[in-house]
Formats: sequence, C-alpha cells, structure tokens
Amino acid sequence: MAGSCLFCQIARSATSTRLLYADERVVAFPDINPSAFRHYLVIPVEHVATVNDLKRGVDDHQFGFHQPPFNSVDHLHLHCFALPYIPRWKHMKYISLGSIGFIEAEKLLERIKPLEPIGS
Repeated sequence: MAGSCLFCQIARSATSTRLLYADERVVAFPDINPSAFRHYLVIPVEHVATVNDLKRGVDDHQFGFHQPPFNSVDHLHLHCFALPYIPRWKHMKYISLGSIGFIEAEKLLERIKPLEPIGS
C-alpha cells in the first residue's frame, strides 16, 4: 500500500505539493481541501496506515507547560519534547519539579475541562 499511498509520495517529494516543513521523520503541507483559513497536515515519512498501527515507547515524548512561579516568560507556551532529554542541567526544570512546576498537557486539559451541564 505504501507505494501507491499519496501521502507517501508527498513525503518523498514525488508530487508538486509544497512542503512547509520536512525532516527525516515528518513532513507538513497545506491541506488540499482546507476546512479553515489555515489548515495543515503533518504526516510521518514512514507509512503508518491508521492510529491502530501506532506503537508508543514508554517515554518517547512529553508535552507540557511550566506553572507559576516556575515559568520564565509570562506568555503561555507549550513545550514539546522528543525524549530523551539532552543531558544538561537546564533541563532539570522539566523533570525535577513534578506537578509543582511542570504540568503535562493532558493533565492541564483535564483540569480546565468544562463541567457537564446538570441533567445532560
């Protein structure tokens, strides 16, 4: 299937699709039928048919936010890490503060999730 897969062809730059980003693992490009003013697709270079084919390492990534007073810039921003960390002292703030200073994105989403209306 990978040989005839349009996205595999795009990832190999075998089409006229304009790539916005490309590296050895992923490529990004504009959606051909956008559903919003800006609509982009990010795909793995390696053919992965569906989410059911994904395999996750135990600690292969981390997404999260610094929590006050541990944030260094007062403008909300998401940290996205492809682990393991580069062994430098400055990265300790991401792993040693635990839930006090760094909150993973999934936990923050749970915390700010709207409550269900009564009777729904």
